[in-house]
Amino acid sequence: MKNKYIDLIQQTYDFPQEEFHIEDGNLFFNNIDLMEIIKQYGTPLKITYLPKISQNIQKAKRWFNVAMAKADYQGDYHYCYCTKSSHFSFILEEVLKNDVHIETSSAFDLNIIETLHEQGLFDKENYIICNGFKRIQYIENIVNFVNNGFTNIIPVLDNMKEFDQLNSILESKCKLGIRIASEEEPRFEFYTSRLGIRYNDIVSFYEEKIKKNPKFELKMLHFFINTGIEDTAYYWNELSKSVNVYCELKKIAPELDSLNIGGGFPIKRSLSFNYDYEYMAEEIIAQIKIMCNRNGVEEPHIFTEFGSFTVGESGAVLYSILNQKRQNDRELWNMIDSSFMTTLPDAWAINQIFIPLAINNWNKEYERVFLGGLTCDSQDYYNSESNLNAIFLPKITTEDTQYVGLFHTGAYQEAVGGYGGIQHCLTPAPKHIIISREYANPEDEESELVTKLFAKEQSYKSMLKTLGY
Repeated sequence: MKNKYIDLIQQTYDFPQEEFHIEDGNLFFNNIDLMEIIKQYGTPLKITYLPKISQNIQKAKRWFNVAMAKADYQGDYHYCYCTKSSHFSFILEEVLKNDVHIETSSAFDLNIIETLHEQGLFDKENYIICNGFKRIQYIENIVNFVNNGFTNIIPVLDNMKEFDQLNSILESKCKLGIRIASEEEPRFEFYTSRLGIRYNDIVSFYEEKIKKNPKFELKMLHFFINTGIEDTAYYWNELSKSVNVYCELKKIAPELDSLNIGGGFPIKRSLSFNYDYEYMAEEIIAQIKIMCNRNGVEEPHIFTEFGSFTVGESGAVLYSILNQKRQNDRELWNMIDSSFMTTLPDAWAINQIFIPLAINNWNKEYERVFLGGLTCDSQDYYNSESNLNAIFLPKITTEDTQYVGLFHTGAYQEAVGGYGGIQHCLTPAPKHIIISREYANPEDEESELVTKLFAKEQSYKSMLKTLGY
């Protein structure tokens, strides 16, 4: 009878997978023995596996470049990383190893880029795509960058007032982008995105404000879909409308040469995840080329902005099961040694699904459980794998501690949860380690795993200081 945890996973999913496999009943994540990591650092523990970031960047660059070659597409492809997904220095340092560009959303993003430039990690010729609603400090920082010779900084206008603010203080010539206010999916609570300028206003706005102003050169039209790049009628319809606006604008603005398709590729949030990245890249490029040819305009350079796709799959959070509570005839609660509201705020805020897996005891029988956090909040729980609507883990015994991990957690969680600040019920933020690989020389296939403690578990002293005690 196949009633072990490993049997359940293998019968339910195609397993092992690229980043997960089992050895001696223990889970390996990207060939990392997680039990060895736990023995060294304990739990709760956040990990970031840096090589995964470069792997995903290189995959996307290859998909789009191959798609362009197949379609005989005349434009270039530029990969941009959305800093809002994770601002940590070790993330940006890994990202910038891959000849990519940066998308920003606030004034402080530019202070980070300034620091990276001083460290020799970011060139003045790299593209900086400045998105978001811009307060005056953001505008002033953009102007400072233009004045300091960052030749490819492109403020993307979120509204018409931003143009007037830029125009009033800018002295050097500046490249410019315009964001389209896309229509949202019917299930959204609102019809049109609060971000960007309406389709019908863009051409007239260009003619009245930008065309004859010697300070500005319109280079980019920006199109963003909140739900990301999906093979749906909604996505293809919005892409088509945006390309048509690009073609209409290109006929009166010859300097316009770039289309930013924004959004983002989805990441793997389930072991049953199935998404054809190559097909989507090829179809996007083919559709843009067809529409441009139909309108008699040159194909634009393509920019993408990938945040979660860049960093999401590099992250994981590991917990110990402290105790098991039976609350009624059907509910078993496995209590973790941390809080989901502290470590994975998206799990309760927007019901985000991650990948929950046992770390050890894969050869034991399994049972259905709920995962409970340490806080006294009723929302501090995790109870569903994306396609099972349940959590299954090895049965708890007194023999050894059960460990569990939630995977592909690398995007947004620290920013949303407030890194280094006050956590819900004063549950301390866990240790955070960075994992990389070092090769004796570039030709070697064998590498040495290198772990580094980035942050200790949050102390009561740091919390009290933040609270003013």
